[in-house]
Amino acid sequence: MSIESSLILHPAYRVGEVDPRIFGSFIEHLGRAVYHGIYEPDHPSADEEGFREDVIELVKKLGVPIIRYPGGNFVSGYRWEDGTGPKDKRPRRPELAWGTTETNEVGIDEFQSWCKKADSSVMMAVNLGTRGPEEARNLVEYCNFKGGTCYSDLRRANGFEEPFDIKVWCLGNEMDGPWQMGAKTAAEYGRIACETAKLMKWTDPSIELVVCGSSGSGMCGDWEAEVLKHTYEHVDYISLHSYYGNPSNNTPAFLASSLDMDGFIKTVCSIADYVKHVKRSKKTMYLSFDEWNVWFHSHGAPFEKWSVAPHQLEDVYNMEDALVVGTLLMTLLKHCDRVKMACLAQLVNVIAPIMTENTEDGGRAWAQTIFYPFMHCSAYGRGVVLDGRALSPTYDTDRVKSVPYLESCAPARGHEGARHLRREPLPRRGHGVHLRSLRLRADLVRRGDRAHHDDPRRPEGGQHRRAAGQRRPRRGRERFSERRRADGVLRQEELERRPRQARVIRSPASPI
Repeated sequence: MSIESSLILHPAYRVGEVDPRIFGSFIEHLGRAVYHGIYEPDHPSADEEGFREDVIELVKKLGVPIIRYPGGNFVSGYRWEDGTGPKDKRPRRPELAWGTTETNEVGIDEFQSWCKKADSSVMMAVNLGTRGPEEARNLVEYCNFKGGTCYSDLRRANGFEEPFDIKVWCLGNEMDGPWQMGAKTAAEYGRIACETAKLMKWTDPSIELVVCGSSGSGMCGDWEAEVLKHTYEHVDYISLHSYYGNPSNNTPAFLASSLDMDGFIKTVCSIADYVKHVKRSKKTMYLSFDEWNVWFHSHGAPFEKWSVAPHQLEDVYNMEDALVVGTLLMTLLKHCDRVKMACLAQLVNVIAPIMTENTEDGGRAWAQTIFYPFMHCSAYGRGVVLDGRALSPTYDTDRVKSVPYLESCAPARGHEGARHLRREPLPRRGHGVHLRSLRLRADLVRRGDRAHHDDPRRPEGGQHRRAAGQRRPRRGRERFSERRRADGVLRQEELERRPRQARVIRSPASPI
């Protein structure tokens, strides 16, 4: 299927500056994310603290600047003190959120150290399910006070003389969900979040706080309005969570997932701005989209209850999933004026771009398909995002109408990138980038003919091979050479001086 589309850009029209924390991720005490994921003392690559260095190297390639920890649903029953001090004295506890046993071998003492090794920082969540303001402010004291107080001296006694200096904190997790330990109404949560925020910021005024929004786009509305009425002047961000899947094998609808995310973001911004005006506030509420991903492959997978680090939520991703992740990343970037932080959930083994084997099974680590769009967006999606307009044909699905075939985003590398756009005079109406004959073979996302990640356990090495006699796809330079003409289409040498345009072409044309 061939389409002709245009992407119109002008350096004067900008969405905003990208906060690097929009490329964050998430590690929860769930499945093999921590144990046999980032931490496996018996692994050949394990360092002196038991962390797998092969995993650390893959995390570094993603360029993840902040990682949410320790949950997730897990945090609503978590006692942070269990994960501190001598490991042989730490208690083992039944973990009610996911039905496993938590050994507490890794806690905040170890995780903050791992984040430094991975060139990242901690986004710490506090328990507002079964605990409250007192325990939360004690944790801030433990992590951020220099010394001379009860909990800061406890940290020093545990071997950490200098504060951890954690700057971003989440006030609980998905407190609107009936699956949550200690779930609350919006008014109940708004009150406890307000009081917790006050105590935490009185303990350390330099921290930033994230208040819980809805657990999904379908639950959004009254919750945000009520919670923000209580907390608006005490917090800096409101959270959004959303997962997408294709359990019914409806590829056209699945490829339209980014439109749901786009609408979710706009709705929460509208509600936050409503509360701002009701309160006559000068403060703008920013968004932290701190759980998002494709998640459906592993639904219903069995595991042994109360076991330690079982195989849970280990989705195996394909090319179709990578396309959706790419469009979701673009959507976050196109709202970078309000979305300042986001966390791909999760990072290792659990609905993750990075997978590992336990040491006894071979001990290998590899990247899934969704690793690559995230890695490239993290590398090239920095700086200023231009407010471009893509003119593209559309298609309809049962649930979503007018889905554009072309998903685009135009980040310019800082102000220097934007200046490159000004090197040549531009027409008053802006500048058009004409995209001709852009194709995506729909059979790449058919069942049985999907491009898989580079799982070393696959006999063919996970590589998608061309059929005999099939032509090699034209490379980018060849395509642009064919379009070099004087009718306004950008020449190749001109394009190299301009910001990158990330593009995903949706193609629902083939029957799936």
